Amino acid sequence: MQEPKPDQKDKVVSFYDQFAEKQQKTGINSRHLSILDKVKAAGLKSNHRILEVGCGIGTVSHLLATQVTNGEVLAVDISPESIEKAKVLWKSQANLGFEVSDMSDFDKKGKTFDFFVFPDVLEHIPVDQHFRLFQNISKHAHQESVIFIHIPSPRYLQWMIENEPEKLQVIDQPLDSGDLIKSITNAGFYLEKMETYSLFFAEKDYQYFVFRAAKPLKTSTPRSKWVVLKERLLIRLKYGLTK
Repeated sequence: MQEPKPDQKDKVVSFYDQFAEKQQKTGINSRHLSILDKVKAAGLKSNHRILEVGCGIGTVSHLLATQVTNGEVLAVDISPESIEKAKVLWKSQANLGFEVSDMSDFDKKGKTFDFFVFPDVLEHIPVDQHFRLFQNISKHAHQESVIFIHIPSPRYLQWMIENEPEKLQVIDQPLDSGDLIKSITNAGFYLEKMETYSLFFAEKDYQYFVFRAAKPLKTSTPRSKWVVLKERLLIRLKYGLTK
């Protein structure tokens, strides 16, 4: 992935070094727990290996590590201060490791991960870097790998930009879902699920995406005809379609 311009990168690192203190005071909130819940629903297993990108002080990392008791979590962040705090906060979790990286230099030759988790970080990475970011991710994926992405919904983030800009971070950009999907499908994944939902506000303030490695299908498995029939009957009953 292309390195950010030196002055831009220094500005970003400085912001998140200072932001680390605020994160520590916040603790575990509903957003962190929602991410955990949705990653689990996407198929996370106890023996999985996770790469978390943009971990901050490791709050989500900690939660994920509690669920992969026979696996491991490697969490990376651009901020050295955040990583140092994370190492102290979660030092008792032997299956959790932290490294400073902006993913431009990330290279674990021969190592693959089952899950790649992006917990509200992509909106802080310039869009022109996304394509190469996911090309780099694909080098550490296998045929069963999953990419999980959680971001503010573009419509809500645009409202924030226009009405509460003082609450935003150093880079905070609404992401076009089509462009995001294109970058990831070009890296060898397909979109399995996308949902825009309400977390803190009724106006559906967050989105999440589940992508899976696009391995070729070797067979097709028919569903039970009785299950399909039951679903059909339930829909007819629901809408009063008696004929």
